[in-house]
Amino acid sequence: MILRELSEAFGVSGKEDDVRAVVLDAVREYVDEVKVDTMGSVLAFKRGTGQQRMRVMLDAHMDEVGLMVVGYDNDGFLWIRAVGGIDPRLLPGTLLQVGPERIPGVIGVKPIHLLKKEEGEKVPKLEDLVVDIGTKSKDEAKKLAPLGTYATFATEFRELGPTVSGKAFDDRAGCAVLVELLRGERFRFDLHAAFTVQEEVGLRGARVAAYGIEPDCAFALEGTIADDIPKDKDVSPTTELGKGPAITVMDRSFIADRRLVRLLTGTAKELGIPHQIKQPGIGGTDAGAIHLTREGVPSVTVAVPCRYIHSPVALLSLDDFNNTVRLMRESLSRLTRRTLERGRD
Repeated sequence: MILRELSEAFGVSGKEDDVRAVVLDAVREYVDEVKVDTMGSVLAFKRGTGQQRMRVMLDAHMDEVGLMVVGYDNDGFLWIRAVGGIDPRLLPGTLLQVGPERIPGVIGVKPIHLLKKEEGEKVPKLEDLVVDIGTKSKDEAKKLAPLGTYATFATEFRELGPTVSGKAFDDRAGCAVLVELLRGERFRFDLHAAFTVQEEVGLRGARVAAYGIEPDCAFALEGTIADDIPKDKDVSPTTELGKGPAITVMDRSFIADRRLVRLLTGTAKELGIPHQIKQPGIGGTDAGAIHLTREGVPSVTVAVPCRYIHSPVALLSLDDFNNTVRLMRESLSRLTRRTLERGRD
């Protein structure tokens, strides 16, 4: 399963090398051209049948949130900072893999037996946490993990009946959807696939990729928040597992093009594909950078709902994943220049 390879690859923002290698191996024989741009994004081109003269961009970001070594103490512990958005509540006691050699590490936490009452009632700050890689001195720690070394969660991909768990489903789920689309039949238009870098720290790779591609429209493929878990009060979840791909109409980074939203929802209703609208106003995606490129790009985001994103382990429904692939493939097969005509929005 390509999702397993992608999930287990090491790819914190700015160090996407391992993910890039997986992507290149997965798509090379299915596309007409593939290259790596200056930022490190993988740009794959699949020629269309020529029935529609369009340049359609599909985007999925390769990077994941993680940690970086920023210092040491005299006993060989590593001081860390977050790369991307990480909740410090999740970190104490978490297993890590540190650096290109994937050195095993654990985020140190004081045993509960030694906690003062006030300490046990507080969430530790990230700057107060350390990583233990078994070194006994500052010099030994520096040698194994120089300043700037990346660390990510040491999470194994697992199949759990109708669901799977693993790390970095935001956005390796989107990357896996994009791989599956590239492995399928050609569309009527030219397809430009961008597996981008550094989304988690500012949508950076997508901004550069979109400028070079200059697409007529774009679809950002994501793994998004599913918060369908027990709550203190009855509130609408952002998305829910098992209810199909989530279509964004608005988040903090952009307002989706209504013509593309209508294409997706209309296709889903016509074919009976389960789908849901992501609760508006939450999060941000590469579409936020893509839609502002050059003269502007009609854009929309389609995502696989995932529980516990930006944490050591996430969970998604295989039905949702497969339905995301199907919805995208069927919607793209219906996409024409007429879809984007002004006045149809």
